[in-house]
Amino acid sequence: MNLYAIVLGIIVVTLLGVSLARLHTVKTKADYLVAGRSLPAFVLVFTLLSSWIGSGSLLGGAENAYKHGFAALWQGGGGWAGLALIYFIAPRARKFAQFTIPDLLEARYNQTARVLGVIAILFTYTAITSYQFIGGGDILHLIFPQVSAVHGAYILAGFVIVFTAIAGMGSVAYMDVVIGLLATFTMIAALPVLIHIAGGWANVKATLPATHFEVLGDLSGIQALELFLPTCLLMLGNQSMYQKFFSAKSEKDATRATVGWIIGTVILETVIVAIAVVGSAIFRTGEVHDHPREILAYSGTHAFGGSPLLTVLGALLVGAIFAKVVSTANNYLFSPATNLVNDVFVRYLAPKASNGQVLLVSRAMVVLLGCWALVQALRITSVLKMSLYAYTIYSAALTPVILAAFFWKRATAKGAVASIAAGTVVTVGWDSLTPHLPGIIGARDAILPALVASLLCLFAVSLATKRPSAEQLAPFAD
Repeated sequence: MNLYAIVLGIIVVTLLGVSLARLHTVKTKADYLVAGRSLPAFVLVFTLLSSWIGSGSLLGGAENAYKHGFAALWQGGGGWAGLALIYFIAPRARKFAQFTIPDLLEARYNQTARVLGVIAILFTYTAITSYQFIGGGDILHLIFPQVSAVHGAYILAGFVIVFTAIAGMGSVAYMDVVIGLLATFTMIAALPVLIHIAGGWANVKATLPATHFEVLGDLSGIQALELFLPTCLLMLGNQSMYQKFFSAKSEKDATRATVGWIIGTVILETVIVAIAVVGSAIFRTGEVHDHPREILAYSGTHAFGGSPLLTVLGALLVGAIFAKVVSTANNYLFSPATNLVNDVFVRYLAPKASNGQVLLVSRAMVVLLGCWALVQALRITSVLKMSLYAYTIYSAALTPVILAAFFWKRATAKGAVASIAAGTVVTVGWDSLTPHLPGIIGARDAILPALVASLLCLFAVSLATKRPSAEQLAPFAD
């Protein structure tokens, strides 16, 4: 295991070096929150890729693939569909060029929509950050058995909080380039080697149930939809994504980055699921059977051996997974911190705050939210379940009103407020409500009822209230 520790150490030192190298560039609020709006397309591609593919894919998606095979791609496929639509949103988002999604909500709707948007984002993004901590803790436990997964989560949380607080968006984005390159090439290289270790593709298919290789597998159509919708809608409304577009050098850079992001996401998520499926054929019993979310890292630490070259590849695979978890945690911790600073502190408490005060409070918010995410992490029993919960809050509460801001001129402030409130309340309260509902309804995940409630409120209330003014619509026009 010494080699695994060395690779992990090199990755940590490299990321710290990149982060510190960007520190001198942070002098203003715009530098910290949106990297001075200076990110070129190449950097944007990898920071978008790294912020999207984290523990939700590497743990939740892999757990799904271990249990259900390639049907797990329904979860990733939702993101792909969302990406295809984002191609048309990216230049509009860069043209709007604010700091956060609540900026957008107030400009298009009103202050109430802004405040409700902050609440929904805090719920969603700290939940997403929390299971990155769990993922990092699992990896540290596999490499250092004397470190429990819980203690590993503490270590990972401290590491992420420090990294995220140092240099803001510029630090996060340029670390993502390093991480994205490492993860992409390592996982692509590891897949054919792991298939060979498993005895070839024919042996993998013979070992696993036939349903693992079918379009729906052992899922029903509605179950596939419940995997597809949350990821699709989170992708379409993802604040972390919009912040990256706000950070772009130009509208053209935002559009070009989206093309690279689509290609990279389809390749990486397919490779992740394939590695998990092949790993499940090798390790059908043992520790990983009881903790299937660990299948990728477990394969890296247990399948690759017999020669120094294979051991290096296994160590790089585990290191790449760890780095992706760190990257996603950085992104999803940084994003809600900007909300508290930009949408609460600067907007309501200290509108005349100096750049120095804003930077100080920004870093304090990273620490505060990181601690909150860690508390949530210690209560998690299933990364897959937690990821779908987090995606659903955002998908139902914010994505409909964000898309309406760009594409439906008739959407009104009151309609947006009703939509955000309905989506949040139904999602958060769904588990408490289901025991009192008929079985056919109570068995469903929250995404469908929450989305229906959100859309009904958006359309009904908007159509029943006064049209928005030309001034409200102007920043969102083509």
